[in-house]
Amino acid sequence: MVRKKETAGEENKPAKKTTKTKKETALVIVESPAKSKTIKKILGDSYQIEASYGHIRDFPPKVLGFDVANNFEPSFIVIPEKKVVVKKLNELAKKSDKIYLASDPDREGEAIAWHVRQVLDVPDEKINRIEFNEITPKAIKSAVEHPRAIDMERVKAQQTRQILDRLVGYKISPVLWEKMRNYRLSAGRVQSVALKMICEREDEIDAFKPVEYWTITANLLKGKLPFSAELTKYKDKKIDIKNQSEADKIVEDLTQKGLKYEVSKVAYRDTQRKPAAPFITSTLQREASSKLGYGVSKTMQIAQKLYEGIDIGSDGPVGLITYMRTDSVRISDDAQAAAKDFVTEAYGKEYYPQTPNIYHKGGKNVQDAHEAIRPSYVERTPESIKQYLTSEQYRLYKLIWSRFIASQMANAKVKNTSVDITAGDYLFKTGTSKVTFDGFLKVYNENDDEPDSSKIPDLEQGDTVSLKKIEPKQHFTQPPPRYTEASLVKALEEHGIGRPSTYAPIISKIQQKGYVEKQDKALAPTILGRTLCRELVKYFTDIMNYKFTAQMETKLDEIAEEKAVWTDVLRDFYTPFTDTVDAAKKNMPKVLIESDVICPNCGKKMIVRTSRFGTQFLGCSGYPECKTMLPLNKDGTAAPVEEKSEEKCEKCGSDMVVKVGPYGKYLQCTNDECKNRKRMVITTGVKCPKCEEGEIIQRKSKYGKIFYGCNKYPDCDFVSWNEPVNEKCPECGSILTKKITKKESKLVCINTKCGFSKLIEEDKKDE
Repeated sequence: MVRKKETAGEENKPAKKTTKTKKETALVIVESPAKSKTIKKILGDSYQIEASYGHIRDFPPKVLGFDVANNFEPSFIVIPEKKVVVKKLNELAKKSDKIYLASDPDREGEAIAWHVRQVLDVPDEKINRIEFNEITPKAIKSAVEHPRAIDMERVKAQQTRQILDRLVGYKISPVLWEKMRNYRLSAGRVQSVALKMICEREDEIDAFKPVEYWTITANLLKGKLPFSAELTKYKDKKIDIKNQSEADKIVEDLTQKGLKYEVSKVAYRDTQRKPAAPFITSTLQREASSKLGYGVSKTMQIAQKLYEGIDIGSDGPVGLITYMRTDSVRISDDAQAAAKDFVTEAYGKEYYPQTPNIYHKGGKNVQDAHEAIRPSYVERTPESIKQYLTSEQYRLYKLIWSRFIASQMANAKVKNTSVDITAGDYLFKTGTSKVTFDGFLKVYNENDDEPDSSKIPDLEQGDTVSLKKIEPKQHFTQPPPRYTEASLVKALEEHGIGRPSTYAPIISKIQQKGYVEKQDKALAPTILGRTLCRELVKYFTDIMNYKFTAQMETKLDEIAEEKAVWTDVLRDFYTPFTDTVDAAKKNMPKVLIESDVICPNCGKKMIVRTSRFGTQFLGCSGYPECKTMLPLNKDGTAAPVEEKSEEKCEKCGSDMVVKVGPYGKYLQCTNDECKNRKRMVITTGVKCPKCEEGEIIQRKSKYGKIFYGCNKYPDCDFVSWNEPVNEKCPECGSILTKKITKKESKLVCINTKCGFSKLIEEDKKDE
């Protein structure tokens, strides 16, 4: 330290009071406020954690938002509802010595960091970009110690995706509005391809013709021990039984007197079962669907909370899993070492493989930006923190924890026994499998089946067994199943379409638009969805082509890796795309969706129409001469005109029935002399916070916009544009409401002075 030179006489002056050095302050800006407490606990009081609540800037509404003639230069504006957030971030930034941009570790997060940087009115040298794959002390502190500049190539890749999606939506949708005027339609670059997959599967199901076939099982006995065997060959050729007459002939042969059933071969084979890789986004979504019954969006919502942090008692908020939007199966050396210690201590050295299990994911467009989905702390077993988790959080965390621990364990060893039994010219097969060492199966079984198959008695070559019964069984080949949310994710991934952050929004969007509906957990296209898909395939071939869409994903990766120039990618897409749009405007005819329903009044066909409120109904094609309207099922068939209701008419006491009109359901009195009708009341089940007597119900403005108000109106004038939920604000005790915007869904306190909010899901709009 350089000492200040003393002047004459200064040594006789009383010493000045020493002033304390100002403590350096830092601002960490994250996407979600849910992370704030977890990160605050790790970094301490000298760091202030604030959220941007996702994106803070976007293209201006109702225009493209970029200048095609000027190298696609984008123009961004602050999202109106984010102006308060931007103001607060600037106030805090000016008071801070350092600013760390800590949005998510993907291209979307990189773009959010860049947008935040653009609105902060502070010098560049104060701002750093940090990223972490898990919210743990080691990961957070390491990120702060090793900041970096914003990766502009990743930002350009994200902006290119945004511009491509804007082009498709803003250029194709107006064509659809003009040509399919009766329907509220939109097209998306990736969502339209997902719709095509669902429609093509439905076409396969419609075209499928079942084929009959038969199987024959022999119920046998060795002594008194029963077992069964399947008929597989006749005269050393694979048997194919097409009908009952063939089956009856074989049964007659097999039951003839004196036919001997003899064990002709017994084979033993030792095999090993390898554990599956730790989860990536798509495999987590599929496994949560099959094992837990969770939809794709629900899985991501729960995983988001586990990643951001859960309060686990005295330890406070803790991030329990790594980042859940990933397509990499890689895990860090530290995580692998921790898993080894846990496995050997909890289960024994024999349960850890001789060399660590390393996984590599093949397939299209795989990025290795971060790790697989795994627990942040392997020692936090699901049971040890169960009391701090909701039932859904516990079940998903247990799934993630178990899959990861199993992925690091030794193979299971299985002994397989295969037995051939001959009866004249016929050959039957049976067998069994027995786990001799459970290995990873001690923790997790991906197939959810029993380790041991059905038991058979000890059999040796030359043994004679007795026939108890021959069972022929008729079967028919089945059509391919409809996609579920989970299997659609798998198909998108296999085709290289979309990214981990896009799967949930894509599937939600096509259902919200009414193009697809769920039937017994499967995705079925509506008549509107099939008609839209048919027109898009016919007039926008490239946009609906799987390979073309996957190639665009590859080009986006190349931009991020500095292997392609973003403006060149856009220019190569723009010219042929605009030519296609112009051709569609010229050649695409007006489209009406005809149903199979005949108008009950005039005999003409009914067509699907959409009301100004977005409700689909059947209207007579003879309109305006015939104004007949009928309610519509989503498959294009006429819905029941009325259904029973438990409600009584308040005017005459007669029964009421539920009817459906073009503007939705309503109640009508069954008394022809009364004819009283009233709208259906949809209740939220939430008590009115203002009068504390009424209940909040769904209402509709004169312009068709839904809002929520007290059922005691006009005595109580409580109203809210957001749907109230049965959850209290943790800060002021007021009720919370569900606020859904284009960028995010969150719960917000109805008390505007409070300002509390929390994300329901960070919907990444990478469509």
